[in-house]
Amino acid sequence: MSICSDHSMINYHDLSFLGRFRAVLHTWRDRQRQRQELARFTERDLHDVGLSWSEMVYEIEKPFWRA
Repeated sequence: MSICSDHSMINYHDLSFLGRFRAVLHTWRDRQRQRQELARFTERDLHDVGLSWSEMVYEIEKPFWRA
C-alpha cells in the first residue's frame, strides 16, 4: 500500500474542471484499491505498520470518497 503518490502534489488551480474531476476520480480509485489491499493484511502485517484490527476495520469500511 502506498502512503503518498505523486498525484498528491497536483496544483489544482492550474487544472480545468475536467482535469480536477479526473484527479478526484483517480484519488477515489487509489483509496478503494488501498483499502482493498489493507483488508488482506494479516495480523503480522498490521503489527508491522502499527495498526490494530479495529483501526483496520474502521479504515476499510469508509466509503471511497472519504479520506
